[in-house]
Amino acid sequence: MIDIITDYILPFLVIMSLLVFVHELGHYFVARRNGVRVEVFSIGFGLELFGWSAKNGTRWKICAIPLGGYVKMFGDDKSIDGISYTEEDRREAFYYKSPNARAGIVIAGPVANLIFAILVLSFLYMWVGQSFAPAVVANVIKNSPADRAGIMSGDTILSVNGKKIINFSDLRRIIIEQPGKLVMLVIKRNGATYNVPVTTEIVVDLDSSGNKKSLGRIGIQSNHMLFDKLNPLKAVMLAITTTFSIIVQTFEAIGEMLIGMRSTDELGGPLRIAELSGTVTHNGLITTMWFTAVLSINLGLINMLPIPILDGSHLIFYALESIRGRPLSPQVYEWASVIGMSIIVILMLFVTWKDLIRLNVSSYLSSLIK
Repeated sequence: MIDIITDYILPFLVIMSLLVFVHELGHYFVARRNGVRVEVFSIGFGLELFGWSAKNGTRWKICAIPLGGYVKMFGDDKSIDGISYTEEDRREAFYYKSPNARAGIVIAGPVANLIFAILVLSFLYMWVGQSFAPAVVANVIKNSPADRAGIMSGDTILSVNGKKIINFSDLRRIIIEQPGKLVMLVIKRNGATYNVPVTTEIVVDLDSSGNKKSLGRIGIQSNHMLFDKLNPLKAVMLAITTTFSIIVQTFEAIGEMLIGMRSTDELGGPLRIAELSGTVTHNGLITTMWFTAVLSINLGLINMLPIPILDGSHLIFYALESIRGRPLSPQVYEWASVIGMSIIVILMLFVTWKDLIRLNVSSYLSSLIK
C-alpha cells in the first residue's frame, strides 16, 4: 500500500497541484489586472492546512483535499444583483465588470495551462532537442518492395523522386502518397550512390472520417533516434505547433468517440492519470516534463468545454449577456450549475468505472483481504 502512495498517488498529486496552480494563477492575474478583488487563492479543498494573507487582502492557502483548487473573487455571486454596495465595492466586484472583462478572467485559466505547456515544451526542445530518425535503413522487411529492389540494412536514403530526404519522416511522408507507383530512390552505400527504382505496395487504411484510403509502403524501418537542440525561437515555434497538434488530435479523438469510430476505453479518469503519473516519473525527468505539458494542454481544453460550471460555459453566458444587453437571471445560473454538476459527476463515474476495470482494482483489493 505504501508503494502505491509513493509511486502513483504522490506523483499524481504533485503534478495535478502544479497544473491547478498554473490554471488558477491565470484567473488570479487577469482578475487583478481588471481591478477585481481576489479574496482567496486555494490549492485543494476543505480544511486549511496552512496559508498566509497578502497585503492586497488575498488569502493564499493549501487545503487538506488536494484534488483541485479555486480563486474566490469578491462579488462573484450571481445573487448579489440589487444588494447595496459602495462605489469602491462595485469597482472591485467581479459581478459588475463588463462581460468582456469577465470573459477575459475566465479564459485566462485555460490559456495559462496552454502557455505553461508551450514553455515546458520549449525548454525540452532547447535542452534535449527535437527527436528525429535519420534516413538510414535499419531493417528491410522480407519480400517487401524494398527487399525485392535490393535495398539493404545500413543504406542511407538521399532522395525520392528528386526530393531531398533529411530524415525518416520525410521519406515516410512521400512514400505514403505514392500507393502502387514507381518511385526513384537515390541511396548511399559504402560511400557510393545508386539509383534504385521501387514500386510501392498498396496498404488500405481508414482516415479520420472513417473512409478507406490507399497508402504507399516499401517495407523499410528505422530504429535509430537522434536529437537536434533548437535555438529559443525555433523551440518556441515548434512548441506552439506541437501544442496545436495535440489540441487537434484531442478534438478528433473526442469526435471519433462520439460517432462510435473510437472506443471509449481510451478515456482515462483520475486513477488512469495517477497510474500514468507514476509510470512517467519512474522513466525520468524528461518524460515527466513531457507528460506534464500534455496534461496541462488537456486540462486547459477540458475547462473550455461548454459544460456548465466549467470555464467554457461562462463564455457562452457572457456572450448571451452581451447580446441581450443585461445579465441572465440567477435562476438560469442555478439550473445550469445543477445540470453541469450532474454531467460532470456522470462523466467522472463513467471514467472511474473504466479505470477500475482497466486496472483490475477488484482483484487487487481481494488480494489485500486475503
